[in-house]
Amino acid sequence: MKEATTVTRRIALAPDVDLLPLLGRNDDHLRTLEAELDVQIVARGHEMVVKGDGGQVAKAERMLVQLAELVRAGTAVHGAEVRAALRILADDDQADLKSIFSDAIVIPGRKKLIAPKSVNQRRYLESVRKNDLVFAIGPAGTGKSYLGVAMAVSALLRRSVTRIVLTRPAVEAGERLGFLPGDLYEKVHPYLRPLYDALYDMFDSEKVQGLTEKGAIEIAPLAYMRGRTLNDAFIILDEAQNATTEQMKMFLTRLGFNSKMVVTGDITQVDLPSSKSSGLIEIQSILKGVPGIG
Repeated sequence: MKEATTVTRRIALAPDVDLLPLLGRNDDHLRTLEAELDVQIVARGHEMVVKGDGGQVAKAERMLVQLAELVRAGTAVHGAEVRAALRILADDDQADLKSIFSDAIVIPGRKKLIAPKSVNQRRYLESVRKNDLVFAIGPAGTGKSYLGVAMAVSALLRRSVTRIVLTRPAVEAGERLGFLPGDLYEKVHPYLRPLYDALYDMFDSEKVQGLTEKGAIEIAPLAYMRGRTLNDAFIILDEAQNATTEQMKMFLTRLGFNSKMVVTGDITQVDLPSSKSSGLIEIQSILKGVPGIG
């Protein structure tokens, strides 16, 4: 069996690259690259000396050069960005990190930009910008809901829309609102908590409460959308795999003038009774290829 050839490569970075955000505190970012790529990296000023298998050294060089470009462009580089960059380049070694991370969502008053952490997240943002109706289907933890809420908040603050409407099916694991104790808020709050969490990450609680009282932010169960036409709104249906076919039809016909609608869900996590079909699963084939739908 042929052994891997160990090579050493010296990478000269531009002298104006700020080394602290590139290397991380106590060189934490270099340690992450070493662990993930199985290489050794030594920083000598603006020269990086990388040692290891030839293929892995080449990957480390691409990472370091592209991360340096992010730093030069003013992009905040933390541990999360380094790990995201590793995932991106693992999926596509020709990916341009600068173009992906610079496609950020700007929330006025929020110090940190919200940037895509993968090629698919960037495609998601592009689709939301281009289309009136977007379906984001994928497993939990991929940023579907969070990025959707961020886009909605950005649109509200830019005054592209006058309100945000966030909704989820309130029937999960067999519980129906009418049989739950408490007022409407107490009944629906546990179901809608993930949407509140995303909002609180972008606004302080007083701001969320103020916008909610003014009607600029509305969070309600899906059943409360019936009979309405939502104009000048950014509407998000979260956990859409738990909407029945009838509910999905009802929801999609709520889209009014100058509005955007984002539907997110994971079709492997359907909690509906076996007698009910998931509207999200059925709608995929029905609307496939329709202009204006992403």
